[in-house]
Amino acid sequence: MPRLRRTALAALCAAAALTCTAATGSAPAAAATGARSAARPSATAAGSTHYSGVLADGASWVADRPARWNGVLLLFSHGFGPLTAADAPSDASAAELLSEGYALAGSSYDPNGSAWALQSAERDQFATVTAFTDTVGRPAHVVAVGLSMGGLVNAQIARDGKGRVDGALNLCGLVAGGVDLENYQLDAEYALAWFFDRADLGRLVDLPDPAAASALASRLNAAVDSAQRTPAGRARIALAAAFLNQSAWAPGQAPPAPGDYAGQEEQQYEWLQQGVLSFIVPGRYAIEQSAGGNPAFTEGVDYTALLNASWHAPEVRALYRAADLDVRADTAALTAHAAITASPAALAGLRATSTVGTGLGVPMLDVHTVSDQLVPVEQENAYAARIRASGSGALLRQAYVARQGHCAFTTAEIVAALHALEQRLGTGSWGGATTPAALESRALALHLDGAAFVPWHPAALSGVR
Repeated sequence: MPRLRRTALAALCAAAALTCTAATGSAPAAAATGARSAARPSATAAGSTHYSGVLADGASWVADRPARWNGVLLLFSHGFGPLTAADAPSDASAAELLSEGYALAGSSYDPNGSAWALQSAERDQFATVTAFTDTVGRPAHVVAVGLSMGGLVNAQIARDGKGRVDGALNLCGLVAGGVDLENYQLDAEYALAWFFDRADLGRLVDLPDPAAASALASRLNAAVDSAQRTPAGRARIALAAAFLNQSAWAPGQAPPAPGDYAGQEEQQYEWLQQGVLSFIVPGRYAIEQSAGGNPAFTEGVDYTALLNASWHAPEVRALYRAADLDVRADTAALTAHAAITASPAALAGLRATSTVGTGLGVPMLDVHTVSDQLVPVEQENAYAARIRASGSGALLRQAYVARQGHCAFTTAEIVAALHALEQRLGTGSWGGATTPAALESRALALHLDGAAFVPWHPAALSGVR
């Protein structure tokens, strides 16, 4: 881990123990034109009115309007998982946002396809704004909010939505896109299968059904558990974790010291043990289902170069030395035997539906926890570089929270980030609104559930082809 990342976490959590432990669980994970059925309003205990309806493609939409609406609609894009309509990142954030006067809305996305609903999500979200306007009233401003996979949807909305949305707040967004996600996860799965589960080398892609995906994840998990018992196994787990961009700061743990390579691997293993593979392998099935085949490949990848570019490389090399193994021999073997090819049509399809970075049409504030086991913070590095290359860099700001877990934000952090974005929308300038100190001050002034905004510079994302 580069020095800033390693030394900062221990110092920050020691100095801000109350805020670093405020939230360690994750928030819910996570376009047709107009409504097909009439919305159904109902009163809620908080004094707001709840609405629901159905869009032309069968997607459902929901909304909540507070009794004293400030005119701002927050359009929420939910993450990967059940295709159920949601309009806020969490119940707690919904309650706070409604109390501040914001209206909330969001759709399920088309329920007739894959859980990787990128083929319909953006259009369904725009259709939800239309349905809200027709049913509830025209908002003065619309701010798009996205969580996890919904952050990828939200980045598309921020790219395409000028004139329909005013700004975007992204939370733990999958902003590197589906192609990079599939490739770096496949790099890790390939390495684990090569070292510990060769019988599954031919079963990593083109998954036939969810049951096969879950069974594969179980076999890989069992192989990793067995490998963790030996120095050689731990060294090779660390290599696969480097390809996966796997954080080395696990729940309930202090950040490992800069030179504590054994401790870093132990915490990466802890993340794997807590279900990372059980999530990402079935997730591959859903993405393949959406893309119409396998969009990922290992053929032609230089795994020695891939390790050399990883910020986990010092850890991997140290563990290989401790195990008396030759890391270059292992990466050369991976390179020589890398034979998985992508379906050209599936790859083209995933690029068309599930990539961003070609520009921004409205200002975006992107917030990420520094230790995210499912959407690595390194995705922010890849996204920022693409946005700068597009010429839209002035519209993007990124902020980071010193905490472990996917989308593990406090309500105070979410609301403070929204207020900072609104300052940009109101003044036309970011000013100092998104500095860690300014965001921390805003969040703590809310007297809710704490905050841990910190300076951070994500490393390069491994696996970008």
